[in-house]
Amino acid sequence: MQKAIGRLGGWVPRLPSPRRGLSGGGLSPELGEGLGALPPPARQFVEEGVRLCRPRALHLCDGSPEEGAALLAHLQAEGLLHPLPKYENCWLARTDPRDVARVESRTVLVTERERDAVPPPPPGGGPRQLGNWMSPAALEQAVQERFPGCMQGRTMYAIPFSMGPLGSPLARAGLQLTDSPYVVASMRLMTRVGTPVLPALARDDFVRCLHSVGRPLPLREPLVNQWPCDPDRTLVAHLPDRRRIVSFGSGYGGNSLLGKKCFALRIASRLARDEGWLAEHMLILGVTDPAGRKRYLAAAFPSACGKTNLAMMTPSLPGWRVHCVGDDIAWMKFDAEGRLRAINPECGFFGVAPGTSARTNPNAMLTIRRNTIFTNVGQTSDGGVYWEGLDQPLPPGTTLTSWLGQPWQPGDPQPCAHPNSRFCAPASQCPIIDPAWEDPEGVPIDAIIFGGRRPEGVPLVYEAFNWRHGVFVGSAMRSEATAAAEHTGRRLMHDPFAMRPFFGYNAGQYLAHWLAVGERRGARLPRIFHVNWFLRHPLTGAFLWPGFGHNARVLAWICGRVAGEAAAVPAPVGLVPPEGALDLRGLPGVAYSALFPFRKAFWEEEARQLRGYYEENFGPDLPKEVLGELEALEERVKKM
Repeated sequence: MQKAIGRLGGWVPRLPSPRRGLSGGGLSPELGEGLGALPPPARQFVEEGVRLCRPRALHLCDGSPEEGAALLAHLQAEGLLHPLPKYENCWLARTDPRDVARVESRTVLVTERERDAVPPPPPGGGPRQLGNWMSPAALEQAVQERFPGCMQGRTMYAIPFSMGPLGSPLARAGLQLTDSPYVVASMRLMTRVGTPVLPALARDDFVRCLHSVGRPLPLREPLVNQWPCDPDRTLVAHLPDRRRIVSFGSGYGGNSLLGKKCFALRIASRLARDEGWLAEHMLILGVTDPAGRKRYLAAAFPSACGKTNLAMMTPSLPGWRVHCVGDDIAWMKFDAEGRLRAINPECGFFGVAPGTSARTNPNAMLTIRRNTIFTNVGQTSDGGVYWEGLDQPLPPGTTLTSWLGQPWQPGDPQPCAHPNSRFCAPASQCPIIDPAWEDPEGVPIDAIIFGGRRPEGVPLVYEAFNWRHGVFVGSAMRSEATAAAEHTGRRLMHDPFAMRPFFGYNAGQYLAHWLAVGERRGARLPRIFHVNWFLRHPLTGAFLWPGFGHNARVLAWICGRVAGEAAAVPAPVGLVPPEGALDLRGLPGVAYSALFPFRKAFWEEEARQLRGYYEENFGPDLPKEVLGELEALEERVKKM
């Protein structure tokens, strides 16, 4: 790998001898070569990382196609990636089975004052649900126990990257140091990487990201699937005051692609609070009605709850069109005219594979046919991929290999693909990518949608009465747990704003920031809605709403509300479409009454559990305005 990149315009130093190494507290001449391209603040960060981690070699990523080809060839040679000849430039990675998801229990915020990071602990004890805090002293000890010499025998890659289009007033730069070429290849798909980012690193406000898989060479024990990781010592730490991220022991996306949740949500949400904007776990899509009027919507759902399917939807309503700006993260800021404008800070999709098919998301299937890295999916003997819900018949004689590398056939007790298996693909390949997806000024947001997996009680769609009520609706979100983190099963979890795992500061202060946004002078605030595609029949368990392309029927009503044309009637939870206002034509067996259940007993219990959740997890940090909205809901429920 060193020689390959050296020939292709990057730089890789001669390898230091064991005697010479890194002596005198500074860089050896070999490891210092080539750093002249870096602005002084970035060079200093790289030098710190080299002294701490003691890599064998150093490579400054330039983002070139040649560099990308060399990386993929190296990963294949190392057995980390396997080519998928059925598609164009597609690859399969299989991880260590212990490294398959975000590790929320080992993800921390590091601040001097605990209260700046998390609300007070629950009165009755027990684990916090709204983040984990670590003191600076504890982090320093953890770093010293993990990082010294952690990259011995490996190459350190320095990745200059931009979150957001270069030159956008909303974009932010980062510099990640990592010993994982898989991370480099994935960051090249998910962010804007390379030499054009270097000028942005001169301002010294870039986010510094340090990552190691934690497996120096020579190995003390063999790897599983050639996948280096140290799951027993995994740690993902964020220092919002210093704009730093430190990650150790995991190579999985959410823990190692530090531009993603770590930077784009945890660090960025803190920056957004300090600077008066919003960094949110939201998709962005453009919806065009038959008359040619276009609206942009942002929507927050917990991971694996249909964000990518909605962002790439093919509408079932004639004449309606959807374009995708982003499927996961939105950075939003008011412009001079008071419009809330949003960018997608990423430039790739890191989507959940199981359940994705030509029926559920044909645009995603077209997107991932080339230049894609698949992780922990199944593999077909003809060089393709397979996962549960793919809904594609296999050619005769085709055999399957599971994500564990074992022969697999339908009916086996374990799934062929891991439930959190992923595809990582360039956003530019999406056939319905919005023409303005890289507009540096962002797109104007007309509505914000919250949602989650609620099998009963919560109606298909409702609108908040006002901005403050909308903040309450976002704070009250609950959803069935997904496979994106280490939680399992179908238990309901509270997930305020779909940000529960991603708050970059005290969640009570986060709600206060949203309330303050609503008080901004001259702001043209988007309307706020809540949707629930996942209502089930109480006896059969079948979904009551067909979802997917038919969700356009709900978006049509939302756009009608934005335009002041669609009717709504008050309900205890908000404003709902009256019967006939939602287009249900051509949906046999879909009943309006089943989609809008309002049982007093359900909402009494919902309000009771929500009050207990607020008291236990927010305590005195819950804004009084949010508590007031809960009390108003309780009063409305009493009158049902």
